[in-house]
Amino acid sequence: TILMDNFILIFQHVLSTTFYPKPRRAIGVGSAFEGWSPREEDIVYRVLVPLIPPQGHTFHLEMDTSGQIPGRNFSIRVELVCTCTGEQQVENTQCFLHHAEEQQRGNEEPTFLNTLCTGSYLDVEKTAHWFYQLVRASWGVLPQSHTWHLVLMPSSRSCEFKLNKGRESLTVEILFGVQEDDSDIFVSSQNTETLFTPSTMWPETYAVAEVKFFRYIASQVPRDSWHLRCLQLLAMALMGFDFSTYTLKTIVMHLLNTIQVSGWRRRQFLQRLGDAMRYLRCSLQEKRLDHFIVGNQSVPEVIRLPPDVQNTEPPNLFHHLTQDTAAHTQAMSEYHEL
Repeated sequence: TILMDNFILIFQHVLSTTFYPKPRRAIGVGSAFEGWSPREEDIVYRVLVPLIPPQGHTFHLEMDTSGQIPGRNFSIRVELVCTCTGEQQVENTQCFLHHAEEQQRGNEEPTFLNTLCTGSYLDVEKTAHWFYQLVRASWGVLPQSHTWHLVLMPSSRSCEFKLNKGRESLTVEILFGVQEDDSDIFVSSQNTETLFTPSTMWPETYAVAEVKFFRYIASQVPRDSWHLRCLQLLAMALMGFDFSTYTLKTIVMHLLNTIQVSGWRRRQFLQRLGDAMRYLRCSLQEKRLDHFIVGNQSVPEVIRLPPDVQNTEPPNLFHHLTQDTAAHTQAMSEYHEL
């Protein structure tokens, strides 16, 4: 997090006088920041960098209603807005919106709209490439550059790099996002479940809300709670099976939200593991596993959800099993083996 804070401070300084999006402080997400990574050697430190529009621009989220890509997905339309003040109008000074064409004719510098957008929509791949260049150009200024070696990795929808120092190695993935109102829900540059995600498509992510949920639980459970060890062991056991770690994480979050916090101590460890496996079995039999964040009316109040996220029908993470009998049979077989 110190590394990302240093990066963001430099980016903010470099971009302060430009018409490019402004990055805000990075938010650590995923298992590494939730405290339950299955294997230390495979840890990816994933962070989400919120972007805010530059002066004279706004971001307008448009939800995809085509139904071609599973989940809730959005496009980010970039709009110019008037920033004129009464005093400026008196002085005959116009804002970026009013004399954008004159600015473009007299200024050969690339603009936000023609470098990071496709049409009027913020482009994930162009944004990732832009961020890649910022990281590469800024690395030499950071104090970490004196002791670590930076290796940038190819990625079309994020900025991924490795840091090496002797036998030590860290992998960092930077995702970009736009916050939905004042909530803990963002649209982000992550991939969707489909093989091809359009470059102007930004899937809704619940990673910030989920890491906030684990922090809330940490503030409530006894100091000797084993809830993270429970999730870690289950995730390790899944290796070699087709069940995703997100499936088990969802189940454990549901259990953490319903079982008393005092019930996660070491002496109840086997009981909680049994609860998780029974939950998985019932979900497989019913071919239904509700998403933990979307449509959940009992999410702790400290997690800020937009009304349309909280009040919608929860997505079924096992929806594919209702359509594919062979997949359901295979899943039940793997459950018994597990």
